[in-house]
Amino acid sequence: MSQNITKCALCGLDVEIDGFNVETDAGLKEFCCAGCLAVYRLLNGDKIKE
Repeated sequence: MSQNITKCALCGLDVEIDGFNVETDAGLKEFCCAGCLAVYRLLNGDKIKE
């Protein structure tokens, strides 16, 4: 039984809650929490599709 666990695009922890994601030039990025999403947005604002 293989379970496909998504890893946070910033810190690498398991993504256990839906809703912390952003569409980028490279595709959808998913995050484990609002903090990781906020840091990603600060560091990569120019690559985020609005």
